[in-house]
Amino acid sequence: MGYDPEKHHRRSIRLPGYDYARAGAYFVTICTYQRECLFGEIAGGDMRLNPLGQIVQEEWLKTAVLRPRVRLDTFVVMPNHVHGIIILNDDRGGTDDRRGTLQRAPTIELRTHHPLQRAPTRERFGQPTSDSIPTIVRLFKSATTKRINEMRKTPGVPVWQRNYYEHIIRTADELYRIQEYIAANHLRWHLDRENPHRTGEDEWEIFG
Repeated sequence: MGYDPEKHHRRSIRLPGYDYARAGAYFVTICTYQRECLFGEIAGGDMRLNPLGQIVQEEWLKTAVLRPRVRLDTFVVMPNHVHGIIILNDDRGGTDDRRGTLQRAPTIELRTHHPLQRAPTRERFGQPTSDSIPTIVRLFKSATTKRINEMRKTPGVPVWQRNYYEHIIRTADELYRIQEYIAANHLRWHLDRENPHRTGEDEWEIFG
């Protein structure tokens, strides 16, 4: 079974009661409003970012600069979405290696998460928690929307879908499969579910 956002994300955008500020690795997908291809094009097997796509990449990388707890693993900016792995560290001192495009974390300790674990740092009643996945995504979307609309002179026009998709990475094997999926994403654009002109079904194995 391939990566199916309908099955793996849309039916349960967030796990009820889960602490998304908890240390661990998270696979995030953020799509543009109405799947509009804003960020460039796939040509010759490569993703060629336009100025709007460059803004998105810059702001994604900035996440790790602004937040010492965050390390960015493999990610890619596609014509109408972003795939990325965000790693939240236990300590708040950060690491020296926190940025990169299509980079790999050489080691990562992944714990088995209980989906209903409760913690005092979790987001509740719409109140943001610093360095949680929802806060990181919200601020990334806000920063990119502001810059993109300033560049194209379209104040107030939505850039992103209201929500986003996430998956808690539980094992090293799963991390590796998702890294491979992201790294090869541009090569399968013609099969991508987010591509409005796709020509077939993507059979990539991502969640075992």
